[in-house]
Amino acid sequence: MLGPSFLFLVVGLAASAAATTRPTVSLSYGSFQGNTTAGVTAFLGLPFAQPPLGSLRFAPPQAPSKFTGVRQATTFPAACPQIQSSIPPVLPFPLSSGTAPANISEDCLYLNVYAPANISASTKLPVVFWIYGGGFGTGDISSYPGDSIIQRSIALGEPIIYVAANYRINAFGFLASKEAKAAGYTNIGLRDQRFAMSWIQDYISAFGGDPNKVTLWGESAGALSVGLHLVLNFGWAGNLYRAAILESGGPYTLRDVSAGQPYYDQLVAAVGCKSAKNTLTCLQAAPYPQLMQAINATPSVFNYTALNLAWQPRIDGDLILLNPQTSVSWGLYNKIPLLSGDCDDEGPVFSLSSVNITTDAEFTGYLNSNFFPGASSSDIAKIANLYPSDPSVGSPFTTGSSNMLTPQFKRISSFQGDLMFQGPRRFLYQYAQWTQPTWGYLFKRFKSTPYLGSFHGSDISEFFAVAGVTDPGSPPDFIGTDALINFVTNLDPNAPKNLAKGLSYLSGVTWKQYGSNPTAPPLLTFNDPAPNISFTTDTYRQDAMASVSALNMKLFP
Repeated sequence: MLGPSFLFLVVGLAASAAATTRPTVSLSYGSFQGNTTAGVTAFLGLPFAQPPLGSLRFAPPQAPSKFTGVRQATTFPAACPQIQSSIPPVLPFPLSSGTAPANISEDCLYLNVYAPANISASTKLPVVFWIYGGGFGTGDISSYPGDSIIQRSIALGEPIIYVAANYRINAFGFLASKEAKAAGYTNIGLRDQRFAMSWIQDYISAFGGDPNKVTLWGESAGALSVGLHLVLNFGWAGNLYRAAILESGGPYTLRDVSAGQPYYDQLVAAVGCKSAKNTLTCLQAAPYPQLMQAINATPSVFNYTALNLAWQPRIDGDLILLNPQTSVSWGLYNKIPLLSGDCDDEGPVFSLSSVNITTDAEFTGYLNSNFFPGASSSDIAKIANLYPSDPSVGSPFTTGSSNMLTPQFKRISSFQGDLMFQGPRRFLYQYAQWTQPTWGYLFKRFKSTPYLGSFHGSDISEFFAVAGVTDPGSPPDFIGTDALINFVTNLDPNAPKNLAKGLSYLSGVTWKQYGSNPTAPPLLTFNDPAPNISFTTDTYRQDAMASVSALNMKLFP
């Protein structure tokens, strides 16, 4: 859920330079010229929708306009508007959520395509579609180039195509109110993602891709998005995708559109639209700087409300009809192959904004007011008992009494990580293991990071084939990347039997499906020091996660 610049231990995602050839592709609405470098052809900044400006601000995406001539597709597009987001400076060492992208604009609905060089349109390679995280408030595709993944897929003899699309975030993408609902302007960020998926269906064959072999892949808010796509339309997705990878996220509990009304009203008042006959139309016409100032006054993921996000998907009776976990429990989800996992310590970084909570009473009050409004005192007491203040059972896990930033820090961290990430993944898999192929993993590297442990987002470099996962300058071990490529190609993360020995650390490893042992589901576990892997079982904190899910479904049916 963190923005791309939060990868303070896993930086290194940078695009290649020095083009050698200039390929051109012709689509129904125009032609584009890209670059080929080091065996990878990249088309950057392809419009998949019209600029969402003026009357299209907050509105569903519309097809791009036709043009003549050839446009250059060699630079990253502008990022969508970003909410100001900074990590509270409460740790005894500097920690930054990074700076906003240099190029930001409302005109941001563009995507990037990376493919092996010198392939024809008839090649029909498998496709992976990346959805970035950032707490539904920040993030963009320029931080996630795909060259390293394509190069690795070529080395494995399993070439694939990588697509990443911007989508609107914060208020621009997730405005929620009775006014937005009446206009059909809800869950716009998800609609952008869906629109990009349709673009892939229409055009990826021109790049040598197979529209029938698309895998969704997201991390954090991107994985939460993928989880929601699994339950849209009661699980029917047509031919948009055939598999999904969920990296720290799943179909999680959503609240109704009405829960976003206070934030909508806050924007209306801040930009002077309170007396307008149509407040939504007034917001569409508001000057961009004034609107951004109002958005930045609302909570980000690093505020006290933390993972109770101000701007996020909501149940709107249109795109999302049910609490996603209800949909899962009713079997209303897409029955496709799944690969999903979590970092061991998903919660600590989101708990740095609640260090003022230091007593048991403050902890239970925080649960009640921020996460479970309307819950009974007995419901809250049950959750509090399952997440005790004993630091030896808190997150960072398996670190004893150390990393105790405050008396309640490890407790809150454990709860928040399970609430948004670990719990929804397990909830989905408890059902999906019976209906489709599923594989799970657990990322436990960087366990020695003070106060954060195996922190949220620390696994991104593992899947993007970035150097320095173990030590600065160390080569990538490719375990996560290989699993991703194998899965996208063969719908199975295991190494193909014909893969040359020694080419992948997954060679000779048998990664059993999650449902192979229902009482002790296996998780491929990334351990320190890399490239050490083992298998553990998904049996930790069972009562706690089950109780959180049950209470969520009770309060938000």
